[in-house]
Amino acid sequence: MVSNKSIIQNFGLPAENVSNMISWTVPDAIRFAPVPKRIYCHRLLVPMFTRAFRLIISRGLTAELKTWDGCYVERTIRGYEAKYAELFKTSPLEAAERYLSIHSWGLAFDINAFENQLGQTPAMSPDLVKCFKDVGFDWGGDFKTRVDGMHFQVSTASLDAT
Repeated sequence: MVSNKSIIQNFGLPAENVSNMISWTVPDAIRFAPVPKRIYCHRLLVPMFTRAFRLIISRGLTAELKTWDGCYVERTIRGYEAKYAELFKTSPLEAAERYLSIHSWGLAFDINAFENQLGQTPAMSPDLVKCFKDVGFDWGGDFKTRVDGMHFQVSTASLDAT
C-alpha cells in the first residue's frame, strides 16, 4: 500500500502538487452513469481510469458502479482530524503529514459509498473491484486496520512506475 511518505517524496505536499492536477474530461466512449463528465484528479489516474472504465464496460459491469463519490479533496484521513490538528501544532510537520488522506493529492477516489461505509463489511461487487485492481489501484476493502470498502487509491507499484 502506498504511503504518504512516498507520495510526498514524489510530488511534495498537496499544495506543491498543483502542477500534477488536471480536470479530465471523460471521453463519451468510456463514460457511463454515474461517472461524471469531468474528474479533477492527479494526471497519473487518467490512463488508469481509462483502462478501468473500459474493463467495466467490456465486462458488462456498468450497473455495479452506482455512485461516484469523489476523487480530489484536501483533507485528513477520516477519524484522524484531531490527531492531525494536535500534531500540526506541536510536532514537526512530518508527524502530521502521515494523517493526510491520499485524496489530498488526487490519487484516490470513492465509489458506492452508501453501501460501503468505513469500518463496515464491504458490499462492493468483487468483479467491479477487480476492474480497478487490474489497472493498478489498491482497494480499501483489503485494508487490514480500517476496512474502507468505498475507497480506491493508486498502488505502490503504479506510483513506482512513474
